[in-house]
Amino acid sequence: MVRGDRKARGEARRRPAAATGSAKSVRIRSGSRLISDGPFAETKEVIAGYDVIECETEAQAIEIAGLHPVATFGSVEVRPFWDWAAS
Repeated sequence: MVRGDRKARGEARRRPAAATGSAKSVRIRSGSRLISDGPFAETKEVIAGYDVIECETEAQAIEIAGLHPVATFGSVEVRPFWDWAAS
């Protein structure tokens, strides 16, 4: 579906309140993976893009986020998508 400059696909992020509570920020510092609950945006940070990765579990998504190159100098947010099959 296309409306103006917006496009919709078959999946969606969870509602903002639910997504914020279940979001994780992943960073790699000095070779260690750091995981913070919730989004962690600072005014100096900018969203440069996004990747959608399908995983079976949140732990698997966090592991993959730690392998992303941006995790070594920024942060990668892991957010769940709405499970349409379960709703």
